[in-house]
Amino acid sequence: MISPFNPRARSDAYGSKINRDHSSILVYGVPWVTIILACLAPMVPFIALAPLIPPLGYLFLLTWRLVRPGLLPLWAGLPLGALDDLFSGQPFGNGIFLFSITLLTLETVEMRFPWRSFLLDWLTASIALAIYLYAGFLFSGAELTSIQLRLILPQLLLSIVLFPIIARMVALLDRFRLMRIRRVG
Repeated sequence: MISPFNPRARSDAYGSKINRDHSSILVYGVPWVTIILACLAPMVPFIALAPLIPPLGYLFLLTWRLVRPGLLPLWAGLPLGALDDLFSGQPFGNGIFLFSITLLTLETVEMRFPWRSFLLDWLTASIALAIYLYAGFLFSGAELTSIQLRLILPQLLLSIVLFPIIARMVALLDRFRLMRIRRVG
């Protein structure tokens, strides 16, 4: 006969959930690792005549911040922006400034307007991506012509279209991050 007090007996639906805890490495490491891996995306050999690949590091930072507010500290823009600057080809300081300003701005907006929906997050991400891409263009020192400003439009549109896909990926990674592991002992 199986006793309900026997720790090895897993006869009920909830017995497998007892004595489980979140992994600290997963809880704190998954957002950082995914943003760092996304910052390394420009290392993939891809040849295009115009900028087409979205800024994946920034997109993942923005998505983690919108999906899980408060998960990343406000100072996270400094190291993640520096890493993005090293691999994106932008002048050093561009990512540091824009990542940090984005985190501070989203924190301020969320404090004033705590309600959220997916469409509002998508609109927020679209505006932030447009500002990020055009500010990065200005910080790069390129000459401002209407043709060059229009060259960024495909990259911006692809980034806006990719936001829901990346938001879904981040939501799945968040479920993985909060997965409970069995505590030994």
